[in-house]
Amino acid sequence: MDQALPKKNNIVDKLVYNKDGSIDLYFGPKAPKGKEANWLQTIPGKAWFVLFRVYGPLEPWFNKS
Repeated sequence: MDQALPKKNNIVDKLVYNKDGSIDLYFGPKAPKGKEANWLQTIPGKAWFVLFRVYGPLEPWFNKS
């Protein structure tokens, strides 16, 4: 099924987390088998970009630690 507006939100979407609490996101025309929850669809031949929103970042974000 095509994703009209591909996006992921850790509050709304039921993402699959790794044991260490990180999240792997997958980008491509088709979802990797078993990774559909963390997949964002891309369309061959069309440009795309990633946008991250960070709310209330702490000091480590600013000093890149």
